[in-house]
Amino acid sequence: MTFQQHASLKPFNTFGIPATADRLGRFSNVDELRGLLASPEVKGAPLLILGGGSNILFTQDFHGTVLLNEIPGMVVVRENEDHVWVRAGAGVTWHSFVLHCVANGWGGVENLSMIPGKVGAAPMQNIGAYGVEIKDTFDTLEALRIADGEVISFDKEACAFGYRESFFKRAGKERYVILNVTFRLSKRPVLNTSYGNIQQELERMGIAQPTLRDVSDAVIAIRRSKLPDPAVIGNAGSFFKNPVVPQEVADRIKAEHPDTVSYPAGPGLAKLAAGWLIERAGLKGYSLGTHGVHDRQALVLVNRGGANGHEVYALSEHVLRTVKEKFGVELEREVNIL
Repeated sequence: MTFQQHASLKPFNTFGIPATADRLGRFSNVDELRGLLASPEVKGAPLLILGGGSNILFTQDFHGTVLLNEIPGMVVVRENEDHVWVRAGAGVTWHSFVLHCVANGWGGVENLSMIPGKVGAAPMQNIGAYGVEIKDTFDTLEALRIADGEVISFDKEACAFGYRESFFKRAGKERYVILNVTFRLSKRPVLNTSYGNIQQELERMGIAQPTLRDVSDAVIAIRRSKLPDPAVIGNAGSFFKNPVVPQEVADRIKAEHPDTVSYPAGPGLAKLAAGWLIERAGLKGYSLGTHGVHDRQALVLVNRGGANGHEVYALSEHVLRTVKEKFGVELEREVNIL
């Protein structure tokens, strides 16, 4: 096992932020991972496992070891008349996994088309979009316990999924490396087109009886119209979570702003659209030259080229303060800060 010394991390984060790691290694199976973790250089030093680098902001160099998770593979492990269980390696690109499922007629993840990142990060974040979350199709995952190299199986309960949350972001953080994830998908899918603008996009496309492919294509078209391509403009997708607030807070805001975007979030609770709050706070398109708030989707902070992590972080602080001052609502970052 060899490491690249003083490695640039700029190619491995979608913000395109310059940073370096003391050491960089890669693994494509569990034995390679165990070998890297057993290396003298790794023991006792900070460790970071990276997938697609699509949910991270580097504000400094990483003085430790970065390991790139490149575990491949997609395989059917079980099926019956109604469902199919598909296991994907943690290093598989998420969008390619979605397209594979759509092409095979397996329903459940089509609304999650074009989300950046890799399969291993999906359960960590409980990624979601257009009325669907990973927990809806999740079956199990396998993860290596760093302390002793043992592979542990986690079911849905053990993952403790929440809104953009899981065991692996809290109690299990930095203790496990996800190796693969198994999803339970439907052979007789019920399409979800009621959330966001999916139905309107399908109508614009002239489609009255959509297929899985049609829903996926509609989601892709919507995301492309709103979100910047990280290959063109550095970004990590949605930078902030949609805040969940007491219903009376949502009612107060709606009384002052009738166009408030909110959704039920349980008894006495409402989920507000963070993008709407940021836009109404006057920050959509806010620019500081090298970086700013995206002009088509206020949830997204962008690096137009030349910004460093400290500058992007300071911008996020400005967004948090401004929204708090205007609405009395505290936003929370979705992106991991290092």
